[in-house]
Amino acid sequence: MAKIETERRKFIKYSTLGVLGLVLAGGVGLSPYLHAQETRLRPPGAVPEHEFLGLCIKCGQCLQVCPYHAIELADWGKSYGVGTPYIDATVRGCWACEAVPCVLACPTGALEHSCEKAEDIHMGIAVLEFPDTCIAMTNTPLAEGFTNKMQRFTDGVNNVTEYELEILEKLKGFEGKQCTLCADMCPIPNPMSAIAMVPDKNGGKRPAIYDGCIGCGACEEVCPTNKPSIVIKPRVTYEEQYEKGKV
Repeated sequence: MAKIETERRKFIKYSTLGVLGLVLAGGVGLSPYLHAQETRLRPPGAVPEHEFLGLCIKCGQCLQVCPYHAIELADWGKSYGVGTPYIDATVRGCWACEAVPCVLACPTGALEHSCEKAEDIHMGIAVLEFPDTCIAMTNTPLAEGFTNKMQRFTDGVNNVTEYELEILEKLKGFEGKQCTLCADMCPIPNPMSAIAMVPDKNGGKRPAIYDGCIGCGACEEVCPTNKPSIVIKPRVTYEEQYEKGKV
């Protein structure tokens, strides 16, 4: 009877180890595909993704110095790169700080120190992904109380900064007017080089993206539709998005 119990325990032990081995092997095998499917919007100055994952020590220094609370650290639900910094522009975009403090705080070069000003930032490119929901294209005024909706982005933040309060104050001036938020709230020094509102064939206006766009995500953050009409494609260049295929 004791022999049977011993054999039973061995079977459970090695069966469990075998299953765990298969799971881990599967994870390793699938990781390049997960990586390819889930490229995140990284902070300014991020080196190519495979290098970034090798260099980032997950210290959180970039997060601590960001005056807009734009940077988050990936948790277990984010598939790969646990603990690495990223930006969810639906919550808070990067507002292109003049001195790019997140880059200065990075001790390893995961955020390249040659990124010294807003114009050096190249995080991705803005795309009007859902034009059917864009209220600028239908001449729909920005609803009164929109600023109150945006207030949720500072709710629960213990140390709201003057920079965040300035954004909320500026947003108040747009209520009741035709929506131009994505263009007028663009934070780079020369926003017209990145985005502008142009006449649309249906009588409204639509955002046009230019090669000065740095992919900061501020436009996605302030977009008033329930699901942002304009989104950032991480690590995509203007040429890749808008020039590819042109003769």
